[in-house]
Amino acid sequence: MEKSNHNTEALEDIQKRLEKLVLKIRISQKNDPDQMFLDNQEFIQIMNISKRTAQEWRSQNIIGYSQVGKKFYYRLSDIIDLLKKFYNPSNP
Repeated sequence: MEKSNHNTEALEDIQKRLEKLVLKIRISQKNDPDQMFLDNQEFIQIMNISKRTAQEWRSQNIIGYSQVGKKFYYRLSDIIDLLKKFYNPSNP
């Protein structure tokens, strides 16, 4: 049960960080966050994962991405969709 609570807390933490990022984007750039792209460094910081994990997720088609040269970019809406796909609500 503790693992489930830890996973839920981790997902909630990621969701809070994403909400803060979306707010910053809306305030500073007034762009549609669904059309915003984050580079690999921003992605791994938001998701709190390693570069290797990001690479695995790309290889396994877990997250969509664009590649320009050696740089990878992720659509903010794809990150949100990923979190929704793996969301596991708690049972009271």
